[in-house]
Amino acid sequence: MDAASEKELGNAAYKKRDFDAALKHYEKAIALNPNDITFYNNIAAVYFEKKDYKKCIETCEKAIEVGRENRADFKLIAKAFTRIGNAYKKLDDWNNAKIYYEKSMSEHRTPEIKTLLSEAEKQLKELERKAYIDPVKAEQEKETGNNLFKKGDYATAMKHYTEAIKRNPDDPKLYSNRAACYTKLAAFDLGLKDCDKCVELDPKFIKGWIRKGKILQGMQQFGKALAAYQKALEIDTSNAEALEGYRTCSVAVNSNPEEVRKRAMADPDVQAILRDPAMRLILEQMQNDPKALQDHLKNPDIAAKIQKLLESGLIAIH
Repeated sequence: MDAASEKELGNAAYKKRDFDAALKHYEKAIALNPNDITFYNNIAAVYFEKKDYKKCIETCEKAIEVGRENRADFKLIAKAFTRIGNAYKKLDDWNNAKIYYEKSMSEHRTPEIKTLLSEAEKQLKELERKAYIDPVKAEQEKETGNNLFKKGDYATAMKHYTEAIKRNPDDPKLYSNRAACYTKLAAFDLGLKDCDKCVELDPKFIKGWIRKGKILQGMQQFGKALAAYQKALEIDTSNAEALEGYRTCSVAVNSNPEEVRKRAMADPDVQAILRDPAMRLILEQMQNDPKALQDHLKNPDIAAKIQKLLESGLIAIH
């Protein structure tokens, strides 16, 4: 029997997941023709399925050596490099996985390898991020930031808070502190982002809601600021800062309805809600029958849209 026939018998056994039989046929094929990279690649595939990743890697290396000596198609060499990468991936060795995916890409670029390489890079980045986490160092950076903040050096304080966040990304207080820096530096959008992260990590962290309210107040977004202060008051009904913020924003929202309306109508989200015929019907119903509101609030989608209109100051519930 010739090498090609042995390979076909090996392929048939492989498809039936009879890996031991497949291995014997591929080895016979190599004995008959030791210069064909395909046979080695096939044996490597068997070892991969058998979860013998060390043997799989060794066989792929042999396949590449034979392939280079016999001027094999670069696609077949790329295939061996990819399989080595996949074996290292199974062994959770992302560093080597990345190296071999890159080698495969240098032989033959395909979307599949590009995806595998991106995954390896992402995993390595995540491992690096986790290895960097150190709550003790985070606390030291926070203290340095606090001292600089007290001295009015907000830009440098912000850098120390950023480092503290990298060292302990799950501490809401750090985002709150950095938001305070951004506010002082008039970077309101960044401050708002940090406040959102802060209350996402700890919805009961009252300072995060108050700080969010103050930033929105500073941005003249009184409806949204009201909603943030409302959240703070749900946590502590007697908090002086939240009460004062809520009172000031209520006055601002009601003092210039035309200005509020103009600002709200410029918001694309508000425009989309008001263009929705179903929402227009609901708003009309709410005007005629205030009790209808409770039923509509049971639907999360409608509740979110009503909340948006409340925040914009376009509607008010008494």
